[in-house]
Amino acid sequence: MDANKLRIAIALSVLVFMAGTAVVGTTRSPNMKLQPNPTGAAQTFSSNGAIDLGSAFFKNMGTNGRTCGSCHREAEGWSITPADVQARFETSNGLDPIFRFNDGAVCPTADVSTLEARRKAYGLLLAKGLIRVSLSIPPNAEFQLVSVDDPYHCSSASDMALFRRPLPATNLRFLSTVMWDGRQSPPGRSLHDNLMSQAADATLGHAQAASSPTTAQLEDIVNFEMALTSAQAWDTAAGELNAHGAKGGVKALSKQDFFIGINDPLGNNPTGAPFDPNVFTLYAKWGKPNGGGGKENGARAAVARGEQIFNTRPIVISGVSGLNDELGVASITGTCTTCHDSPNVGNHSVPAPLNIGLVDESERTPDLPLYTFRCIATGQEFKVTDPGRALITGKCKDIGRFKGPVLRGLAARAPYFHNGSAANLGEVVDFYDRRFHLGLTQQEKQDLIAFLQTL
Repeated sequence: MDANKLRIAIALSVLVFMAGTAVVGTTRSPNMKLQPNPTGAAQTFSSNGAIDLGSAFFKNMGTNGRTCGSCHREAEGWSITPADVQARFETSNGLDPIFRFNDGAVCPTADVSTLEARRKAYGLLLAKGLIRVSLSIPPNAEFQLVSVDDPYHCSSASDMALFRRPLPATNLRFLSTVMWDGRQSPPGRSLHDNLMSQAADATLGHAQAASSPTTAQLEDIVNFEMALTSAQAWDTAAGELNAHGAKGGVKALSKQDFFIGINDPLGNNPTGAPFDPNVFTLYAKWGKPNGGGGKENGARAAVARGEQIFNTRPIVISGVSGLNDELGVASITGTCTTCHDSPNVGNHSVPAPLNIGLVDESERTPDLPLYTFRCIATGQEFKVTDPGRALITGKCKDIGRFKGPVLRGLAARAPYFHNGSAANLGEVVDFYDRRFHLGLTQQEKQDLIAFLQTL
C-alpha cells in the first residue's frame, strides 16, 4: 500500500464511520479504523464489535472534566503524545481537561492563572507527555530520603513528584503487572480486579471525583479496555504488515496466545515448556529471498533483519537490578527477548520489575527531580530520578525498578520509557547499545528501528 492508497483507505474509514453514525449516532466507532502516525498507521480491534464511545471510559465521572479518554486516546496509541497535547493546549489556551494542576502540572501549587503561566506549569506534559504521580515513602521502609534536588521545589518524603508516561489502555490482556511500579497488582489478585482498582483510583485521583464510580461503571470501563487489541497495520516503507505471509497487524495479535509465565526464561512457565528466544515471529517470511515482494522488498528485508537481531543478538546482561542480583549471577548472556519474553507482544510474562539504569543520576535531565536515598541497614546511597517499585514495597533492592511495557503499537506513542527520556525509537536503540555495549552498526540500528516501528 503506497501513500496514496493509505490516504484513500483513511478517507474510506472516515466514510464508514460517518455512515455508521447516521444509524447509531456517535456512540460507536468502527473496528479497524486506520489511525495515521509518524511512520504509517495503526488499527484497533475491539472484541465487543466496535469502539463504544458511550462507555464509561469516555464519561466525565469526576469534578475536573476529565475522562479516561483524556489521557488514553486511540489516535495516540491509547496513550498521549506531546504533539497531541501541544495541539490541545493551543486550541484551548491550556484549559483542556488534560491540563489540571493536580497531576498535569509540575507542582499542584503551580501558577496557572495566565496562558504563559500554564505553559510553564504544564511544561513536562507538553514536552514529554508526563503526568505527575505523587507518592510517599511507605511506613517502615528500608530507606530514607536524604535530599531532593527538585527544579520545581515541590517534593518531600511525604509527597514525591514522579513524572511518568500514561501506559496504553489497550492490549491489557497481555499484562502481568498493572502500572509502571506494579502498585495495582498485589499478590494473588486477578487482572480484572487490578484493573477495577486502577479505574477507581484514576477516577478519584486524576479526575478528582467526589466518590468512587459504581461497580457497574467500573465493570464497563474494564470490559471496554480488555476488549481492545491494537497494533501497527501499515508502514510507510514496508507497506501492509500482513502482506506476503507476514503476521503483523491487529488480526494476528488478537489471536495471540498468552498466559502468565508463557515463555518465561526463568522457569516459571506452568506448562514446563523451555524458553524460546525467538519471541517475535511476525516477519520471518520477509527475510527469505523475494519474501517482501514488489518495491517494498528492501524495507521488508530490513524489518526481518531487525526482528532477527531482536531475537538473537547476544547481550551480556550485567548490573540489572531485579535480574542479576536476584539470581546471584554477575552476568548473563541473553538477547533482547530474555526480558521481552511474551511471544509477539514483548513484555514480561511474569511480574519482573527491573532497573536498567534509566533513573540513574548519569541519565538525569535538568527537567526531572533527583532524589538521594540511603538504605538504613547498609548506608548505601542511591541517586535516582524515580525510585519506582521501592515506593510500593519499601525495599532498598526495588529502588529504580520498573516493569517492561507491551511493545505493540510503539509507532503511535512516542516518547518512550516511563519518563519519556527517549524522544524516538532511535534514542531507545542508542540507549540499549550504550548501556549493554552492543556495538551495533548503523545498519543494525536502522534495522532494529524498522522492526520496532512495525509492531
